[in-house]
Amino acid sequence: MKKSILLVTLLAAMTSTAAFANNQVVNQGAQPQQQGFSGPTHGINTVKGVVDAGVFSDEKPVTLTGYITSSLGGEQYTFTDGSGTITVEIDHDKWFGLQATPNTKITIQGEIDKELNHTQIDVDHVRLAQ
Repeated sequence: MKKSILLVTLLAAMTSTAAFANNQVVNQGAQPQQQGFSGPTHGINTVKGVVDAGVFSDEKPVTLTGYITSSLGGEQYTFTDGSGTITVEIDHDKWFGLQATPNTKITIQGEIDKELNHTQIDVDHVRLAQ
């Protein structure tokens, strides 16, 4: 009886290991899928909304869809969505391999960085707009 239980347990472990290994081989060359919620968001979602936000909007999360129109040097870019233009800061590791041009519609997620004399967006994630 103990041998049959041990044999069944061993067979189940081998099957799950083989399935995991097979899944790894199949997915090895595949692009990782974007995970998380994809749907409507509440809050600030336009450049005009960011600019019009009050003094207490510092560090408020935003999701904007539009275009990077130019590089300002370093990690600073000009972003527009049709409602206005704003400076965004995108660290090199936040691009996640995406190559964008002024014609590439993107969605950026980040937070408002409101200083005494300017407002910009600190970007946490960049992805192609859907």
